[in-house]
Amino acid sequence: MKKIINSGLVTSIVLLVFAYLCLLVMPVLLPKVAQEYYSPAFVSDESRNLLYYIHPVVLSFGLAWFWNRFKKLLKGNALMQGVEMALIYVVIATVPSLLITYSAINVSLLTIGSWLLYGFTQALIAGVIFSKMHV
Repeated sequence: MKKIINSGLVTSIVLLVFAYLCLLVMPVLLPKVAQEYYSPAFVSDESRNLLYYIHPVVLSFGLAWFWNRFKKLLKGNALMQGVEMALIYVVIATVPSLLITYSAINVSLLTIGSWLLYGFTQALIAGVIFSKMHV
C-alpha cells in the first residue's frame, strides 16, 4: 500500500506539471485545437477549471493501483513497461471515452487525436515512474 501511495503522489506531481506545460504549449503547437475550446460545446465557466488539475491526481492513484495489481504481466525495461501500460490504458479507457465524446460533441478529429496523445503520454509517464519505484 505504501508503494501505491508514494508512487501515486510522485506521479501526481509529475502529471500536474505535464498538464500545466500542455496548457502553455498546446496553443502554440495546435492553434486550431486551442480555438475549438472557445466554441459553445465547451464550458466557459471558470469554476470547473480545478477539475483539470484534479484529473492527473485521480488518474495517478488509479494507475498506481492498476500497476501494483498487474505489474508482473508487463515485460521489458521501464520504457517498454510504460508503453505497454499506456497502450492498455488507451484501449480500455481513452478510446471508448473519446468515441462517445466525438459522437456527442462537435469537436474535430484533430482535437480527439490530441486528447488521445495526451492520455497515452500521461499513462506512459506514469508507467515509467511506477516501473522505477515499484522494484
